[in-house]
Amino acid sequence: MIDLVTIILGIGLALSFLMAMSLGANDAATPTDCAVGSGVLTVRKAVILFAAFTALGAVLQGYQVMKTLGKGIVREVDLLGAMTVSLVTALWVLMCSYRGLDVSVTYASIGSIIGYGLAAYGLSGVNLGILQKVVLSWISSPLCSMALSYTIYSILKKILAEKPWTIRLQKLFSYFLIFSLCFSAYSFGANDVANATGVYVTVASKLGKMPDYTAMLLLSIFGAVGIAIGGLTWGRRVIETVAFRITRIDIVMGFSAEISNALVVYLFTTIPYMLFGYGLPISTSLASNGSIIGVGLAKSYKSINTRTVTRLVITWIITVPATAVICLVAYTILNNIIKLPI
Repeated sequence: MIDLVTIILGIGLALSFLMAMSLGANDAATPTDCAVGSGVLTVRKAVILFAAFTALGAVLQGYQVMKTLGKGIVREVDLLGAMTVSLVTALWVLMCSYRGLDVSVTYASIGSIIGYGLAAYGLSGVNLGILQKVVLSWISSPLCSMALSYTIYSILKKILAEKPWTIRLQKLFSYFLIFSLCFSAYSFGANDVANATGVYVTVASKLGKMPDYTAMLLLSIFGAVGIAIGGLTWGRRVIETVAFRITRIDIVMGFSAEISNALVVYLFTTIPYMLFGYGLPISTSLASNGSIIGVGLAKSYKSINTRTVTRLVITWIITVPATAVICLVAYTILNNIIKLPI
């Protein structure tokens, strides 16, 4: 007979897979928006590249940020907590995706983990040092991508002003843009797969009696499959919101924005892990949109659709407190009803 732990684990992993799918659906826009918006690739071709390189990044480097979400912000997440975090995060992201909002999945995931930590351990159980670094990265990453894309595009615009825009040059920048999409998707996979499966690190290690790294690798593969399916089946809605409604993007703008986004996400994933053992789970949505705003400002501040930007920012701001409160209440109720040994 199947015991309660197995049932809750099955429900939790199903929710985690749903979370990975919703992550792919919502954040397929992050690496593909510039290539689609500039007309270099169709949505279908862009999403196929997104799926392939996101999976590669998740498998090779996903553990770096997974450690932060699974054992950094709180010391560990129990099975009921992991299921609750997955449920709250998935429902929030799916709701925003349905409405075409490029919500930050990272904000939703970390907001839910904070809510769980407060319910399970109290304020003392939340690692404020790690959380402070995460919040600072949320502020600095979009500013970095904005400044970098503004600088790259300004330099390229000045250089190209002295050259005729030939078909050969256009083709060259198209290849540059496709390369930057692949690099951006890889960086996205490395940073964001933790949002879907990171809370299961403790559970997988205890139940499977395996080292944390092995557990994180298996969870990365599991999450990568879900992200790929979500991007391929439901990614179009948010891609079109970001690719066409913030500012009009040409090929040079697209390359400048996408390579800036890719570098910022990759560096925030890799360098902090090398320095203090925890990759920073930045909002890849904010980094991407920051880079698009940067090239838009370099072209002309009038090209920015401030209404769309304002709508996106409001969604990001309310995500953390909303998911934290919902998860705190949900876990408190469920924990009083269901008692699990892990």
